[in-house]
Parts: sequence; structure tokens; C-alpha cells
Amino acid sequence: MAERVRIADLAEELGVSTATVSNVIHGKTKKISDETVKRVQALLEERQYIPSMAGILLARNDSRIIGVVVNNHEKYEGKVLEDAFVSASLNALLFELEQSGYFMMIKATQDWSEVERFASMWNMDGMVLLGFCDSDYEKLRARMHIPFVVYDGFFENDRGICNLTIDNFDGGRQVGAYLREMGHRRAILISDNDICMDAERMAGFLAGFSDGETDFMEVPMNRAGRRLLYEEHLERIRACTAAFAVSDVYAVEFMHFLTEQGISVPEEMSVVGFDDNALCVSCFPRLTTVGQDAGERARMAVRALKTLREGHEEPVVEALPVKLIIRESTARRKG
Repeated sequence: MAERVRIADLAEELGVSTATVSNVIHGKTKKISDETVKRVQALLEERQYIPSMAGILLARNDSRIIGVVVNNHEKYEGKVLEDAFVSASLNALLFELEQSGYFMMIKATQDWSEVERFASMWNMDGMVLLGFCDSDYEKLRARMHIPFVVYDGFFENDRGICNLTIDNFDGGRQVGAYLREMGHRRAILISDNDICMDAERMAGFLAGFSDGETDFMEVPMNRAGRRLLYEEHLERIRACTAAFAVSDVYAVEFMHFLTEQGISVPEEMSVVGFDDNALCVSCFPRLTTVGQDAGERARMAVRALKTLREGHEEPVVEALPVKLIIRESTARRKG
């Protein structure tokens, strides 16, 4: 077993006091020259000195930790961090937080009560909450004294919380208008619910599809159940020439089902998703979808957390614009 590196030994080797080494470890460097800080840091790395991270963070006035809590909803079937939208959001947040000198800690849970418990374990500077669209943020705000940002929340504007949404209605409207323009008269809408942002996307679609006919198919939250439903309602599906799924995951999965049934995409059925994640360009044909900018939302989240920490606690709701991205999964209706 390697001998434990002591602060006293490092201080002696550098010719500085133990207090100087300790202060560098704990980030208290205002009264230490840059040259000395660099020397201490270099030796710490060389000797592979590993301090107690909890001790360091709790000793500081600010931990530089941003907690990110993801709703481990049953629809992810235990693989929430593999979901393309979630992973894209986390990747963008990680980059922006690191650029601003923050650490990111992630927790996936379906238990709303664990959000507060997670925050209390560390001296967090703020939180970002993903996937808890209609949760009781007001009660959480009353129990916690750190700012937090919500992705796609549905709640009354509250002090100390920033709600970052996208224009879900307009995204759906763009899809509906495009498919109607392409000559489609009957479309099927695919979602596992009709509330929150999915309801907004479908309402927008109805507005854009104008005089076209629509059929709403509420699908189960598990893959096997969705496939079984599609098989049971194959004739109902064949009666449509276009499909709008409220997520890229559902859209790509639906395209695979159609192909297996001998239904050609886009010749017989045009398919559109929502989010523009990595799945859209890895499938064939490539998926037409509604794009949202994960990087811009992450930048807005970091800016909002900084603003809230400075004491500006007026509620903020910002809706990012979205854009229809046309690829090969859609085509003009024949006949």
C-alpha cells in the first residue's frame, strides 16, 4: 500500500507553511501569490494527493456545485440517462457549467421528496430539474434556500425559480402546417399522455393542420406495450398518411414498426418527431423533426442561476424558439 501523503510533508518540500498548502487545497488563495498557488497545485498533482472532497466543498462559502436532478420516469424503463433528449441536455449543461467553473452532480429519481434530500447533502450553489413538469415547485422553494432552474415546468411563476421552456405549441403548429401543405389530409398523433408539453405540441399540430383530420393514439409507456398497440390498430394506422410523434424516440420506433409491416416511409407514411436528437440522423430514412437548441438552453440555465444567486429573485419564464427540420422521413402525399 502506498504511503499516505501528508500536508506537512508537502509544505516542507515546497518551503511553505502547512497553512498555505491547506488554503490552496480548500480554494482560499486570495492572499497567496499566483506563483505559489501553481507550485502547490503542481506538487499536489505529482504526489497524487487526494483530499476529502466533502471537506473541501463544505469548508468553502460556495461549493461551486450545481445539482442536476432528472425524473427517472417509468417510460424510460430504467434507462433515463440513455434517453437522447436527457443525454443531450446533460452534455450541454456539463459543458456550460465547467466553462463557468462549476461542478455538476447528477441524480436520477422518480421520488420528488429526494430532490430536497439531495440538495441538503452538499452545499450546492443551485439546481437544475429535468422532467418534473407539473410538480409542486412552490413547496420545494419554501423548504430550500438555493436557486433552481426548471426545464419545461408547468407551475405558477415563483421567486427564486427560473422556468426554461421551448415553444411547444409553435413546434407542433409548424409540423401540422407543413404536412397539410404537403397534401396530407389525415394524420395520427402519438403520445403517452395529453398533458403538459405534449398537450401543447398536439394542440399546435391541430392548429397548423387546419381542416385536416386527426386521430390521437395514446400509447403505453413501455416499448412492448406500444408495439402490441400498433399491431392491434394496424388498420387504423393505415388509414392515415402522416404521423406526428411528440418525441423522436417514439417517432423512430414507429418508423421501425411501419417498415416491419411493409409500410414504406415516406412513400406511404410521412413521420415527424420532436427534439432533433442524435437518433434523427442515425436512422433511415433520416427523421424530420422539430429542433430545439440544447446548448442555448444550458447557457440560459447557467446565466439564470448566477442571476438568482446574486439576489435577483423575480420569477423568470423564457421560451426558446424551435424550428422544423425537414429530412427524408416526410414527402408530398401522392394522389
